[in-house]
Amino acid sequence: MATVHQWTGLEARALRLALRLSVRSFASHLGVGIRTISKWEKLLAATEPRQDTQAILDTALARADVATHLRFETFLSETGRTCSMGGRRTTASGPMAWEHESWTDDLERAVVALSRQDFAFGEALIRRWLGRFKTTALDDKGLYLFARSTTLLGDLQRDQGAVLGPLSAQYSYASAKSLFGQLGIHRRVAQLDLSLAVVAEMSGRLEVAARQYESLAVDDRLSRRDQARARLWVGTALSKDGNHSYASRVMLGATRDFEDLGEPEDWSVAHQKLALAHRGAGDLTNALHLIDIARRTAVTDVPMQRVRLETAHGHILLSDPATRDDGLTVLDRAARLAGRFGLSHQLASIEGIRAMSEGASRLRRR
Repeated sequence: MATVHQWTGLEARALRLALRLSVRSFASHLGVGIRTISKWEKLLAATEPRQDTQAILDTALARADVATHLRFETFLSETGRTCSMGGRRTTASGPMAWEHESWTDDLERAVVALSRQDFAFGEALIRRWLGRFKTTALDDKGLYLFARSTTLLGDLQRDQGAVLGPLSAQYSYASAKSLFGQLGIHRRVAQLDLSLAVVAEMSGRLEVAARQYESLAVDDRLSRRDQARARLWVGTALSKDGNHSYASRVMLGATRDFEDLGEPEDWSVAHQKLALAHRGAGDLTNALHLIDIARRTAVTDVPMQRVRLETAHGHILLSDPATRDDGLTVLDRAARLAGRFGLSHQLASIEGIRAMSEGASRLRRR
């Protein structure tokens, strides 16, 4: 949230607009005269309220709700682009110091929103900054925030299933990678290489994804946790490509890495991936054992992960004619949850599993 260190008529007008009050109502809200408000509106940055009125404005801003704060920051940024200075007018093209703070706060809120699959709110927070500045007008801090915003936009697009094209995760990740490269932040560049490998896997380019994952699993630019994730995803790509036995060995190594690193969430996800690899190899007993471990040890209630767990569980149950009805029930539950949160890629995956099961069932009946 923005903090005003010294109020002028410019900030006061932005607060009035954010509160959606008329001049008369705003004067009543603050307990000052209408002529005082009119003076602020006329002179803007060329006038400063008295110290006691500064405190009144501080209180009014502090008591405003989140939506009002967002509008205030937007109005102030837009009207603050052009301000009076010594009878001349100058236009600022980059963010002001307080905007860096507000931008950082919004990115933290966007991360939480995306973790809860609140895509509409998360996208609003991200795009309000991406649409405000041109990268050529930003200093290094602003460029870093722009790159982080673009990365988060890619995460949002990926989770919604938009992986290819000009309005996709692939495009956003590539743009963010270029910006981080410009800043010389090699760890972020490597993380985006990892995200681009995920996009390749999601779009069906399994051999390409596996090669990229293998390279990143030993990339010193990445943390040990990200290296272990890359190793796990090598196994995921291999399993999707039908190489289940080798995939299981690779995933088992990654699972041990997560245990050594003390990463319970990744450890649980690794068991989910291992379960699917064993299902693909026809080992349903071990597959059910591993998915049960994943479901019991999941340490997050994030909708995306719940859908993935339910989908994996349903897929395994569908593989045995004796538990096929149970599998359909679990997949229906996963589909409802995916639909509720707009997880289109997961919905497509569930429909693909159903179709494959229907085809196998028809073959058995012949």
